[in-house]
Amino acid sequence: MKRIFSGIQPSGTLTLGNYLGAMKQFVELQADNECFFCIVDEHAITVPQDRLKLRENIKSLAALYIASGIDPTKSVLFIQSEVPAHTQLGWILQSISYIGELERMTQFKDKSKGKEAVSAGLLTYPPLMAADILLYGTDIVPVGEDQKQHLELTRDLAHRFNSRFNDIFTIPEVSIPKVGARIMSLQEPTKKMSKSDENQKAVILMLDSEKQIEKKIKSAVTDSEGIVKFDKENKPGISNLLSIYSICSGQSIEELEEKYRDSGYGEFKQDTANVVIETLRPIQERYHELINSEELDDLLDQGAEKANIAANRMLTKAKKAIGLGRVKKK
Repeated sequence: MKRIFSGIQPSGTLTLGNYLGAMKQFVELQADNECFFCIVDEHAITVPQDRLKLRENIKSLAALYIASGIDPTKSVLFIQSEVPAHTQLGWILQSISYIGELERMTQFKDKSKGKEAVSAGLLTYPPLMAADILLYGTDIVPVGEDQKQHLELTRDLAHRFNSRFNDIFTIPEVSIPKVGARIMSLQEPTKKMSKSDENQKAVILMLDSEKQIEKKIKSAVTDSEGIVKFDKENKPGISNLLSIYSICSGQSIEELEEKYRDSGYGEFKQDTANVVIETLRPIQERYHELINSEELDDLLDQGAEKANIAANRMLTKAKKAIGLGRVKKK
């Protein structure tokens, strides 16, 4: 049995891309693996946040995890800031990180571009991300392509610590889903669907209404050819909708190409909207049951307790290895 860790920032409602590219896989992974799913709220504060909205987003994300099929009796679901070992190990790993390698991180360069003042946390959060992963003896980290660079740094820091001090950290492997890892924007299908996109027509949110989903998919950018065919380079819009339809319905892209061979884009888009609506309906229903319930708080309390036990065990090893604290005489 492998140990898996994944974290998602509570920076707005999750998109269909988050669900198909990540959370759907998480549900499948928990059947045969030991999974730790973390709401990484301390990463969120590397950019300015409204405190009330942040708290709302944290709880909403937790409810979406469970509504999507994460079972807290099989997996550990918890909030990062409720497990202090994350920031403590993050500081230890920051002390063995080099400024040059942190400045080379693509996300730091992108998010700091053109800004007069940049949070130091934006530069140094990759060691915190490494701590998130290494605290739990993680074997596999399922991520999108955009996080692969951070995972490589995590592996480097684990190797560096193990060779300098003591061999305590498991070197995690990166797992990138082959299908659905990058669901693209409905309006700019050459870029990834993002919950931070200012154009809401480009994004299907997991809590969008049926009418909103239908409207967004019908207005999705395609092309003038009128042929439903998967061709990422020449037909990125249709290819993106085919990926969405395929993952939601379980039908292969080849089957869908054949099904709509003599159809126009109108019928294809309507059917795509229908399968997305049917995919999200049970998730939304369970979400609304959970969001203001005592059940959600109880489940998060249980998750925090389990995570603290596991994380503190590894933190103690790391402190001892690097020489922090006292060794008490027996």
